[in-house]
Amino acid sequence: MRKITVLSFITLDGVMQGPGGPDEDTANDFKLGGWVAPFGDGDSGPIMEKQLQRADLMLGRKTFDIWENYWPKHAEYWPGVNEVTKYVLTNTVESTEWTNVVFVKDIEDIKKVKASDGPEIRIWGSSGLVQLLLAHDLVDEFWLNIHPVILGKGKRLFDDSAVPASFRIVESTITSTGVIMVNYKKDGEVKTGKAGPE
Repeated sequence: MRKITVLSFITLDGVMQGPGGPDEDTANDFKLGGWVAPFGDGDSGPIMEKQLQRADLMLGRKTFDIWENYWPKHAEYWPGVNEVTKYVLTNTVESTEWTNVVFVKDIEDIKKVKASDGPEIRIWGSSGLVQLLLAHDLVDEFWLNIHPVILGKGKRLFDDSAVPASFRIVESTITSTGVIMVNYKKDGEVKTGKAGPE
């Protein structure tokens, strides 16, 4: 069984769309792309190295469209990204010149990949894919980079379809610019009770 980890740059209101630049993802007339830029500092470097450690990748189709044109030309910024296996969820794309890409068509294909032997699978971006996996209880860990900004609109990491689950913090860092970089590991079912004095 392979571990699936979701990694995401998100805002306080859960938006994950277009963190890297103004033209990265303008779907639904999104005009605030590049919102992570003001928050870069030296504190985030060691954590980003952990987040970019070599692992297989799983991508939604829209993220794949962005990445297949970018990473083959910029691999010096992410060593190994072209060599690892990249699983892409799509029913419309069947071929690519990017190396080591495997196309999967549905949740059953993803379950087979997770059940196979192999390295950890990491997911960047791909909000629709993440929401599908959460609806089927297939996410084992999160690495969230939570930025102190509210955007009000845009694609969000979570929707109402996720299977309830508890998580515990494995590691966390607060950078000098206020970004909370936190690693959560699944920790069983949601526990409930009555808050406050009896």
